[in-house]
Amino acid sequence: MTSHSQSAPRGSVHDQVNLPSPTGWPVLLAVGLALIAGGVISSGYVTFLGALIAVAACVGWFRDVLPQERHVPVIVVPQEIVIVSSRRKVARMAPRGLARARLPLEIYPISAGIKGGLAGGVAMALLAMFYGVVSHRSIWYPINLLGAVVYAHVQVTAPEMEAFHIELLLVATALHITTCVLVGLLYGTLLPMLPRRPVLLGGLFAPLVWTGLLHSILSIVDPVLNQHIDWLWFLASQIAFGLVAGVVVVRQVRVPTWQYPFSVRAGVESPGMMGDGDSRD
Repeated sequence: MTSHSQSAPRGSVHDQVNLPSPTGWPVLLAVGLALIAGGVISSGYVTFLGALIAVAACVGWFRDVLPQERHVPVIVVPQEIVIVSSRRKVARMAPRGLARARLPLEIYPISAGIKGGLAGGVAMALLAMFYGVVSHRSIWYPINLLGAVVYAHVQVTAPEMEAFHIELLLVATALHITTCVLVGLLYGTLLPMLPRRPVLLGGLFAPLVWTGLLHSILSIVDPVLNQHIDWLWFLASQIAFGLVAGVVVVRQVRVPTWQYPFSVRAGVESPGMMGDGDSRD
């Protein structure tokens, strides 16, 4: 006669845990929401299809968790993990005097990204206007081409693109300055983490990736720009922006990052972070 104190055999109910059942409805809901957003700038049929997918995903997801969440049993296999290290000392990346450093130790100030973005924007604008003079004998052509985002679903003729339009100039200027400043701030953040030649990587690799991405979606985002854009000149202007912005950013003086928590910088006596003082302090 066996004793009731004996352990249950492997694979029995005592060696199982109940975990939430896997479901693909959240991914389908994300697809539906993406189609709804894409339909705003493309077609109402896309929005309608996205709404159907989103509603179906919501219903399916709710049925998985309501009125009671579905679970699946998972067999627990005990396994002993032995951690062995061949090193006698702990390798530290922090400099002397810091228990744990936050990388990077130095970054460019926000002003460096703004300066680089504006300088790169000037270089890109000059090259774009040079393209307008060479190809269409009008410096307003590339400006109107950028500002034509407000006429995304309107047919625009070549003479209209070569003439001066104050509303397109204002729209193009606002878009150009905003984009250049944001990309310049991104350059200022990423360049300290890049290898030895950050200017070449930021001035060649990033423009190629950005141009390829924009080439695949521009027909949806801005059909007018997609019909008139010259991709070789566009890539050249992106490279000019990247090189100029990168050179301006890397020439700025880096500032050290905060390597201590806010409580220490504020003078708060946090346990384990402040030195031990005596009663005379």
